[in-house]
Amino acid sequence: MELTVLSDGHFMKEALREAQRAFEKDEVPVGAVITCKNRIIARAHNLTETLNDVTAHAEMQAITAAADFIGGKYLKDCTLYVTLEPCVMCAGALQWSQVGKVVFGAWDEKRGCSTVGQLYHPKTIVKGGVLETECGDLLRAFFQKKRKL
Repeated sequence: MELTVLSDGHFMKEALREAQRAFEKDEVPVGAVITCKNRIIARAHNLTETLNDVTAHAEMQAITAAADFIGGKYLKDCTLYVTLEPCVMCAGALQWSQVGKVVFGAWDEKRGCSTVGQLYHPKTIVKGGVLETECGDLLRAFFQKKRKL
């Protein structure tokens, strides 16, 4: 039996579903999934407002869930899909977890970790701009709605 390898776009759509859940909770709509061997092992979205915790970013929630799932703190064989470029805090956590690959949607030109240089583990593969328009559109819609209130 041949294993079908699913695309980065497929998993980013799953992260977008998580971002939509955040949007519906009036959280900044960032969603994340972590995969291992072509299978989703963790799903998360921003919960900073819900938990009253500035560290409750989608990536942080997903890292914790994935580590719990695999029973260890290192995510070397895993890929994080997240709808917005990780911030410095999340990139630091991803470095410590030694995640194998990071795939993100929209670039964050103000707070994204690429604005300060290489923060990921040296072996981490990074790919940005996957479904960038869809990811960015959801974020823009959220902030436009906020400005109207």
